[in-house]
Amino acid sequence: MSDLAPILQGFFTVKLIQQKDVSPHTIASYRDTWRLLLTYAWQVTRTEPARMRIGQLNHDLIAGFLHHLETERGNSARTRNIRLAAIHSTFRYAQLHAPDDMDTIARVLAIEGARTETREIPWLTDAEADGVLAACDRTTWTGRRDHTMITVLLATGLRISELLNLTRADARIQAAGSHVHCTGKGRKDRSTPLDPAATAALREWLERTSGAPGDPLFTPRGHPRRRLTRDAVQARLDKYRRIAAETQPSLTDKKITPHVFRHTRAMRLRRAHHDISVIALWLGHEDISSSSKYLHADMEAKERTLERTMPDEAIGRYQPTDAMLAFLDSLTAP
Repeated sequence: MSDLAPILQGFFTVKLIQQKDVSPHTIASYRDTWRLLLTYAWQVTRTEPARMRIGQLNHDLIAGFLHHLETERGNSARTRNIRLAAIHSTFRYAQLHAPDDMDTIARVLAIEGARTETREIPWLTDAEADGVLAACDRTTWTGRRDHTMITVLLATGLRISELLNLTRADARIQAAGSHVHCTGKGRKDRSTPLDPAATAALREWLERTSGAPGDPLFTPRGHPRRRLTRDAVQARLDKYRRIAAETQPSLTDKKITPHVFRHTRAMRLRRAHHDISVIALWLGHEDISSSSKYLHADMEAKERTLERTMPDEAIGRYQPTDAMLAFLDSLTAP
């Protein structure tokens, strides 16, 4: 059996970093998967990760690890599948470097992902979004920052990582064509236009704050060169949801995350009758199928279609004229 350590090291340093030049986010995702797997395997095999062999990470151990993720760590099927995809990617690399373990590798690669439920996309109505914005106290520095962030998220649909990585120079405020420039998934550059509200909010924010062009656009108070964290943003959103729920009861049981604003931007584009390819381009989706879920989420569009196809008068049940069809139609299941 081949040693795991050199294969795992080669996968990260050669395959991911040198050959594929993947983003730090992808590296972190794969790293976290292997940390969890090696810790689990250590407990099961009593072998330290540095001494582990590929053959020890067999089908049964990987299956047990996936079950552990769902039952003991409470991971969703979607998260479980992300972890499995990272393991599969590593084992495909191992195929070329551990020929003695081909049978073990093949059996691990044969493990299928769990079926996932299609969940309803969470997004905000105009009234709910206005309520969250109104909850920001713009008389304070923190309230102005949060109001600007949320306004930009609603206008652009940026991922939270893209928003927090924006620099002051990335906000291009100009007479016409104001936009923000970001680096998204796969290190792909993207420019997203700003609507008048976001343009005005960002212009005011840049005028009221100071910093070098390369400094973060949104920072903690008193730390002009430090980026906000995801947890800090989520804590602020939780606060504003509670305040907004007093005037918008529909927000009482609704979870608001930064990604909800991304969904909201997409749904606004959809309800404005923009083509799905435009939505994919706007959100930075490499695969247009990632944007197709917004077609199914637009319930009002479905209801309008239903109204157009509803007959003016009730039509009775169809009765087949063919004798054989009538016979088949009369049959009942035993």
